[in-house]
Amino acid sequence: MSEQTQADNKNADKLDTNNPDTNNLNANNLNANNSTANESSPELKKHTFEAEVAQLLHLVTHSLYSNADIFVRELVSNASDACDKLRFEATNDDSLYEDDGELKIRINVDEDAKTITFIDNGIGMNEADAIENLGTIAKSGTKAFLDKLSESQKQDGQLIGQFGVGFYSGFIVADTISVESRKAGETADQGVRWVSDGTGSFTVEPITKETRGTAITLHLKEEYSEGEDSYLDRGKIKRLVNKYSDHISLPIQMRKEVWQEDEVEEGDDAPANGQMVLTDEWETINKASALWTRSASEIEDDEYVDFYKNITYDMDAPLTWTHNRVEGRVQYTQLLYIPKKAPVDLYTREQQHGLKLYVKRVFIMDEAEQLLPMYLRFVKGVIDSADLPLNVSREILQESRDVKSIRDGNARRILTLLASLANSEDSDKQEKFAQFYAEFGDVIKEGLGEDMGNQERIAKLLRYATSTNDKVETSFEDYKGRMKEGQKAIYYLTADNLAAAKNSPQLELFKKKGIEVILMTSRVDEWAMNFLTSFDGTPLQNIAKGAVDLGDLQDEAEKAEAEKAQETMKPVVDKLKTALGERAKDVKVSTRLVDSPACLVVDEGELSPQMIQMLKQMGQDVPESKPTLEVNPDHPLIKKLESSEQSAEDFDKLAQVIFDQALLADGGQLDDPAAYLKRVNELLMR
Repeated sequence: MSEQTQADNKNADKLDTNNPDTNNLNANNLNANNSTANESSPELKKHTFEAEVAQLLHLVTHSLYSNADIFVRELVSNASDACDKLRFEATNDDSLYEDDGELKIRINVDEDAKTITFIDNGIGMNEADAIENLGTIAKSGTKAFLDKLSESQKQDGQLIGQFGVGFYSGFIVADTISVESRKAGETADQGVRWVSDGTGSFTVEPITKETRGTAITLHLKEEYSEGEDSYLDRGKIKRLVNKYSDHISLPIQMRKEVWQEDEVEEGDDAPANGQMVLTDEWETINKASALWTRSASEIEDDEYVDFYKNITYDMDAPLTWTHNRVEGRVQYTQLLYIPKKAPVDLYTREQQHGLKLYVKRVFIMDEAEQLLPMYLRFVKGVIDSADLPLNVSREILQESRDVKSIRDGNARRILTLLASLANSEDSDKQEKFAQFYAEFGDVIKEGLGEDMGNQERIAKLLRYATSTNDKVETSFEDYKGRMKEGQKAIYYLTADNLAAAKNSPQLELFKKKGIEVILMTSRVDEWAMNFLTSFDGTPLQNIAKGAVDLGDLQDEAEKAEAEKAQETMKPVVDKLKTALGERAKDVKVSTRLVDSPACLVVDEGELSPQMIQMLKQMGQDVPESKPTLEVNPDHPLIKKLESSEQSAEDFDKLAQVIFDQALLADGGQLDDPAAYLKRVNELLMR
C-alpha cells in the first residue's frame, strides 16, 4: 500500500468521525451518525426561494436535459472552492482546521438509497449562510443568466457555471437535495440541514454535526437512477471526475472497489465466479495536482484544453496558450489562454475581468483584474505567485510593486505570443492570428493609449484594409514596404465603415496619384490614433485633418495651379464664409478634391464629426469644434456659385446644402434633416 493510500486510510473517517461503518456510508447514515437535529431546536423553518431562484430552478428542471453530467463538475467545483476558502481563512487562524488539515473531497454513491453525496471538509456554512447562499442569488449576473439561458438553452453547461449558480444544477438529476453543513470554528450544535425539492421553497433546521464542512446529497430522479442514464454507476462518476475535474488540486476520493471471487469447494475445477465489492478504503481518483505546477513538457495539449474549459466554462477550445515559470526579483507561474471567441461582455469595461490568482498554490481570488492591463481583459488563466502575501486584497493588489511587475510580464508574454502567430510562416498560425484579430483586434487597439511601454509591440500587431485592398490584413510594416518613392508619411483615413471610407471625398487626390491609404473603420481607431504619431520613424498622417502635403509627390505645375485657384475663387470663398456663418471655422479652396464639390476638414488635434457623434452617443460633453469647408474649384456646383445669375437667397441655400452634403459624406449627422430636405427640394424645383 502506498504512503498516499495509507495517509488516505488513516484520515478516512475525518469527514465522518461518528460513522463507525464506512461500508454503509450513505445519505441516511450521514444524517443519522454524523449529524442529528437538535432536540431542543424549534421546528423546521420553511422559506420561499426569491423570485429569480424560482425562475432559475424552473429552467433547470425543465430545460437542461442535454448535458446532465455538469452537476458533477459544479458540485466538485463548489467543494473545491469551500476548501480553498478554508485554507485562505486559516492563514490567519490555524484553529479553523480543527486538527484536520488534510483537505479533501469525497463522493459516495449509494445504490440502495439511490443517492449521490458530495462531501468536503472545507469552510462549511451555518444557518444564515445556508439561507443566503442556497436560497437567494446575490450575483448581479443572475438576470443575464436567465435571459441568456432562455435564448440559448443548448449552451446550458457553460452558462450555468459561468454565472455562479452551479449548485442548482443538482436539480437536473435529483428530485430532492439535502445539505448538511457546519462552519469551521463553530460548535457542533451550530450545524444546519437545508432541504428542498426545487419547486419553490426550502426548509432549514439546526442540527448537531461533529465535523466541519458540507455534505450535499442528491436523491436521484427515477430516470437517473437506472438504465443507461443512471448516475449510480461508480465507473461513470469516476469518468466524469476525470473529464471535468482532474485538475482540482485537492484529492477527490471514492470508495475503492475490488474483485472478490466466490468461494469454491476444494477439488471443484469449475471456474470461480465473483463480483466487485466495496471496501473500507478510499482511493483518490484524480491527479490531485494543479496543472500549472507541472512542467509544460509533461502536459498534453488535451490537458491544457480541458483545464481551460473547466476554468472558463467555454465550450470551445482556446485559440492558443502560453505556460511559463518566471524567475527573477518576482517569481510566479503564468498559464495564460487566448479564447477563440470574444465574450458578450468584452466591451463592458465595468464588468470584472481578470485571472485567477493563487499564492503558493493557495487560491486567493477570481478575476484579479490588476494582473492584466485593461486592453488584454479577454485573456484567461492562472497566476501562481511565490512572493505575494496570502492575505492580499484587491486594494493591496492595486498598490503592489510585485503585482505591477507581474502585470507587465503578462502583457509582454501575451504580446510576444501574438507576434509569434502574426509573423509565422506557418499557415495554421497565420490563420489563428486572423481569427484572433477578427475577435479582439479592436480591443487590442486600446493599448495604444493605455500601455505606452508596449505601444510599439501593439502597433506591429495592428491590421487594416487599405484603398487598394479590402481585406483587413495590411500592417504598418506592410504599408511602409509599398510606399511610393518620395512619400514621407503613412497616410490613413478613419470612417464609420469600409464603404464610407472607400467613397470618401478625402481619398480622391490619393486615388488619382495612386497613393495607398490605410482605411480605419473601427470606432476606437480615431481615439487610439491620437496616441500613435509615428511608426518605425515614419509619421502617421490623417488625410482628413489639416492641410494635405504630398511633398515630392506633388509637382510644381499642380502647386502653381492651386495658388491661382486661391486667387480666382476668393470672392466666392468670402461669400461662403458669410453664408455659413458660425457653422464653419473657415472656407478654403481644396487641393485634395477631384470629383466631389466639397469636404470637411478639421485641424490637427481636433475632434472629427465621427468622434463628436460617438462621444455624444455615449452621453459625454463634447467641446465645440467647427470644421473647415474645402471646395473644389473645378466642380460644376461650385462654379454655379460664381454665376452672377444666382440670387443671394439661392446662394445661401446652395451653400448650406453643399456644407450638409460634406458633413454627411464625412459620417456626421445633420442637426435639422427636415430643413436640409426642404432646401434640396426647393433647388430641384427651380
